[in-house]
Amino acid sequence: MKIKKGDIVEVLTGKDRGSRGEVIAVYPRKGKVLVDGVHVVKRHTKPTQANQQGGIIEKILPIDVSNVAVVCPKTDKVGRVGYRFEGDVKVRFHKASGEELA
Repeated sequence: MKIKKGDIVEVLTGKDRGSRGEVIAVYPRKGKVLVDGVHVVKRHTKPTQANQQGGIIEKILPIDVSNVAVVCPKTDKVGRVGYRFEGDVKVRFHKASGEELA
């Protein structure tokens, strides 16, 4: 999986299409990512020991990795991620702009 925690991504399809956010968590086995502010749902919860009041809680659900694309931090364009070797070091780069990704 080429998307990592901390990347800024844009949603390509679905109800949140066009929104951008930071990747909070990556689930490689499931092929999903958790993006801040994207795919937020409301859950009705009963009062428990941890949550004394209960009520309606907003929760972020994972989105499929195929529905997001990485945003280049320098050019602000959406594109794919590639790998190349610079000497003995493997480096991630943005394919549209050629810029290195952290």
